[in-house]
Amino acid sequence: MADYFVGLISGTSMDGIDAVVVDFSSSPPTLLSAATFEFDPGLRQQLDRVRSDPDNYPVARLARLDAEFGDALATAARTIIDSSGLTRADIKAIGSHGQTILHRAEADPPHTLQIGDPHRIAERTGITTVADFRRADLAAGGQGAPLAPLLHQALLASDEEFRIVVNLGGIANITLLEPHRPVSGFDTGTANCYLDLWYRRHHAGRFDRDGAWASNGQVDEHWLSSLMSDPYLALPPPKSTGIEYFSPDWLDRRLPDWADQRRPDIQATLAEFTARSLAEAVRAASGRTLDRLILCGGGIHNLDLVRRIGNAFDSCPIQSSADFGLPPDAVEATLFAWLARERLNREPIATGSITGARHTVLLGTIHESGVNAV
Repeated sequence: MADYFVGLISGTSMDGIDAVVVDFSSSPPTLLSAATFEFDPGLRQQLDRVRSDPDNYPVARLARLDAEFGDALATAARTIIDSSGLTRADIKAIGSHGQTILHRAEADPPHTLQIGDPHRIAERTGITTVADFRRADLAAGGQGAPLAPLLHQALLASDEEFRIVVNLGGIANITLLEPHRPVSGFDTGTANCYLDLWYRRHHAGRFDRDGAWASNGQVDEHWLSSLMSDPYLALPPPKSTGIEYFSPDWLDRRLPDWADQRRPDIQATLAEFTARSLAEAVRAASGRTLDRLILCGGGIHNLDLVRRIGNAFDSCPIQSSADFGLPPDAVEATLFAWLARERLNREPIATGSITGARHTVLLGTIHESGVNAV
């Protein structure tokens, strides 16, 4: 019997709204439709502004932005359902992560905020919507993120192999899938956030396609060593981070004097920073030989970055999540469709080995739809 759910997310790279329709009646689940919907330029500008300085963004404007982004998420949900050939009546629920505005797991008290009003999604689609997936974990003493390891464990674990799943979004996070041991995972540091930022400062495009610009540069080992000394990289897990920490200001304060004269070298060094910080995190966290590395997320399309990761992991086999039935661009949106399903089934989630939560938690809040969608 079909088991249809929609997943929605806008990640740290802020490329747009990723949307999927998934049928969970099979294993692995069947992806019926997937797309990324680009932001309206005005909406993107406001999202950039609030994320760059959330402490000083006007609260009245934030409330309006929350509503506007909720409408954008609803439109994405309706469009992806139409493209799948299903009707809204076929969908059991929508899982919406929304857009993270800030995530401060180490603050006192810890706090996080994702916007995109789920009430508006439910009202405009006529579909029950599950949202706000991080705060229950924070309240239980966890980091609230990353949550992707939960799906990785469900769909990519092996009884014979020690696998690590790497999600290359704006931030890189890893999932350690060791046979017969609890799943664990954490954010390792940057992935695409600085590669995209530096590229956009000096080119008209949105990102360094295939990593071509970085591949023409030379890694500056001295500057790389300075980047690798950042305190976050040395913290033990559980830990999580975001572009609130790895912000444009973080990079600007560390740019060398020669940055403008050797722009491709900056890009190459930032790519190497992602690869080496990832490899160092894996070595520190794993206690046995790695059998397989599985990559997902938008960074998998950066061929230069994938090559550098391969070099950092020597002879370890590296594959795309697509080889296991999960298209790499759709993994995170599929996660929130899956979490919505778990929440409707009232399934407590054991996040402790990932986030440090004191007990199992029900992730997400349920927002019932109105009678009629407009």
